Amino acid sequence: MKLLFIGDIVGSPGRNRVCANLPELLKKEDIFFSIAQGENIAGGIGITEETARQLFEAGIDCITTGNHVWKHKAIYDYLKQEKRVLRPANYPEGVPGSGFAVYEKQAIKIGVVNLEGRVFMLSKRDPFKIGRSIAEAMRKETCNIFVDFHAEATSEKRALGFYLSDYVTACVGTHTHVQTADEQVINNRAAYITDVGMVGARDSVIGVKKEEVIDHFLLSIPHKFEVGKGSIIANCVIIDFDVRTGQAKSIVRYNF
Repeated sequence: MKLLFIGDIVGSPGRNRVCANLPELLKKEDIFFSIAQGENIAGGIGITEETARQLFEAGIDCITTGNHVWKHKAIYDYLKQEKRVLRPANYPEGVPGSGFAVYEKQAIKIGVVNLEGRVFMLSKRDPFKIGRSIAEAMRKETCNIFVDFHAEATSEKRALGFYLSDYVTACVGTHTHVQTADEQVINNRAAYITDVGMVGARDSVIGVKKEEVIDHFLLSIPHKFEVGKGSIIANCVIIDFDVRTGQAKSIVRYNF
C-alpha cells in the first residue's frame, strides 16, 4: 500500500494547488491513504471548517496540525466533531479535539498520531513518552501507524524518529516548510524524513511574502504577514508499506 503525506499547505495558493492536483495524483500513484498538514490552510495561519472541507472533498483522508491550529476560535468546536482533523496529542488534558485516531478504509485500519516538539517552541507534555504510549496502545488495533511530528529542531525530530522506529510505520517532520533530503527507512522498518516541506509560493519565505519577512528582521517589530503568490512548490512524500506488518518499504520525496 502507498500513503501520501503532503507538507504544510500555506493559504489559498497552496490549498488550490492541492485541490486541483490531488485527484489525479492519487490515481496516478495508486495512493491508498492521504494525510495533509493543514495548520496554515486558512489565510496562511490557522484552519477553518470550510478550508478543511475543501481538502476532504479533494480526497484527503486526514488533516494534521500544529501550533497554529488555535488561530480561529471557531475551530475549537469543529475539532470536537471532526475526527479527521487532529491537533497535537501532547497538549494538556482538556484541550479540544484529539491528537490521534484510527481510520478504517476498505477494511484496513490506519493509525495517525500528531505530536508537537518542545525545542524552540512553547513547552508541551513530552512528545517522546506520549508518542510511544499512544503507539503501543494503537498497535493493539493496527500495525499501520503514521506520525506527524510538528517540530522546529532537526535533532529533536531525528531523535523521535529513532525512538519510535520499532513502534510505527513512519515518523515524518513538519513545521519548518523546507523539504529535507534525508529520507530513509530506519531499521528496515520505519520511514523517516526531517521535514516534508510545504505547498506554497516558491518565491517566498516559507510561504509568505519575502519583503514582509525581510522588514520584520530588519526592524524587529511585529508584522502581519501576507501569503506569498506566484509559482507554487508542492512538497510531499510517498510511503510504500506492508499493510500486514506495518513496516515501511520505502519513502520517496515527491513534488506535484
